[in-house]
Amino acid sequence: MPVVKINAISVPEGRGAELEKRFTERAREVESMPGFVGFQLLRPTAGEDRYFVVTEWEDEESFRAWVSSQAFTRGHARPAGPGGPVASHADLLEFEVALSAGRHAGTAGQA
Repeated sequence: MPVVKINAISVPEGRGAELEKRFTERAREVESMPGFVGFQLLRPTAGEDRYFVVTEWEDEESFRAWVSSQAFTRGHARPAGPGGPVASHADLLEFEVALSAGRHAGTAGQA
């Protein structure tokens, strides 16, 4: 069953551009992972100050393989120096796809 993982990232004021740059530089790494379906980095607007990193996977095992991969470890290493961390806190939200419309229609809710 498809799963969606949303990482809600608190980013200090003025650090959003750096966060976006870092995700842009490493986006291709996740795209090559088996079971990867899609990725979105959502920039906050009115009423929210967190960024949301949304990934969709064919199944839980594919997501776990990504989290255990060297590419994930490299991408989440904390840079030293003035660049430093761009997040002050993050929460992982986890979902199964119960219903889907649009590009992914027909893949959700099938047993």
